[in-house]
Amino acid sequence: MNTQLEYARAGIVTDEMTRAVADEPMSAEALRERIALGHAVLPRNRHREFTNILAIGQGLKTKVNANLGSSGECFSEELEASKLRAALDAGTHSIMDLSTGGDLHGLRRYFLENSPVMVGAVPIYTLATELILRDRELREMDGEELLRSIEKQCGEGVDYITVHCGVTRASVRRLELYERIMPCVSRGGSILMHWMRKNDRENPLFEYFDDLLAIAHSHDVTLSLGDGFRPGTIVDATDGAQIEELVILGELARRARSRGVQVMIEGPGHVPLPDIQANIILQKRLCDGAPFYVLGPLPTDIAPGYDHITAAIGGAIAGAAGADFLCYVTPAEHLGLPNVDDVFQGVMATRIAAHVSDIAKGLPGAVDWDRRMSTCRLNLDWDGMIAEAIDPALVRRRLEVTRDRDACSMCGKLCAVRISREAGAPISGI
Repeated sequence: MNTQLEYARAGIVTDEMTRAVADEPMSAEALRERIALGHAVLPRNRHREFTNILAIGQGLKTKVNANLGSSGECFSEELEASKLRAALDAGTHSIMDLSTGGDLHGLRRYFLENSPVMVGAVPIYTLATELILRDRELREMDGEELLRSIEKQCGEGVDYITVHCGVTRASVRRLELYERIMPCVSRGGSILMHWMRKNDRENPLFEYFDDLLAIAHSHDVTLSLGDGFRPGTIVDATDGAQIEELVILGELARRARSRGVQVMIEGPGHVPLPDIQANIILQKRLCDGAPFYVLGPLPTDIAPGYDHITAAIGGAIAGAAGADFLCYVTPAEHLGLPNVDDVFQGVMATRIAAHVSDIAKGLPGAVDWDRRMSTCRLNLDWDGMIAEAIDPALVRRRLEVTRDRDACSMCGKLCAVRISREAGAPISGI
């Protein structure tokens, strides 16, 4: 059975492609061309039906992902259900299940059955958690066991999976040449590096990459090639270990596309502001324009509790430079498992960054939303402002207008908009 990539290469516009451009500034045929080139992906497991099918990549709106899931220290199905509702209420385009505690299969099934958006997962988390629960050491994992776990999760319906195939013996050697403050902050990357060192073996995800591709092709699961050596501090950014891994990911992406498997690339992480654009340009060049999925990035390390703001700053710059998919960061980042409000705030901050970057990209229609809001402000149309706000409920709660409804409580009778209007100031045709 063909994948979306194979249909695209055969010149066939699928129903999924048509549905994915319903709210995009491009035609289904244009999306087909981008998927065929590997410049866009349409994550949708062939075994799963869901409402909001979207595509990620060049010329499309910048998408936002929300990470959900339990931990070994905190597991509550009710909490995760509430977090899913919060992420959807905030307008996320995707969720990822990163669970490492509790009923992993039951929780993943809940997300798959109740999410109207694409669902991603990191399969090695499930296997590592199961090993620990059975009092087995991480080094006891074997390649066949990992591939079986991946196949099971793909068979359950996940639309895309993060696989850290670029953590290889070569990239580990490169890492050892650099004096990083934080050598490895990726859970998946650290698990595989630990396994490789204890077993003196190559990463099974790299060694058996062709088998991984066969699984992904069978279920039409999009591979998200994870950055196991992403920088965990701006001081470590854009070093040889990170670039070595990126080169490997670019080569693997070409192999995936040659087998009809859709692929996107994950990126840093903690990156100082001047390096963000360079990181995007480098990824696009080394990976032949594959969609770029970034965590943040965070351009400073000193703001725990406010890292959703830090990430929104970096995300807007990354998106403007060409990043296609922004993974949210919540106020709980670096502090603990996010709660319901953290999830909502994280999605909202990242959606703002995504919209800012769409305007900067010159995406057709992106600025129209801002134009409508500005028209409402010109007319002191409070109901219109609420309707056009990215978070209408918040504006409704916070808005305080004067009794005559001709100003808000900030300026009152000194409202610049009202004074300018009374003075007959020229207004451009809006």
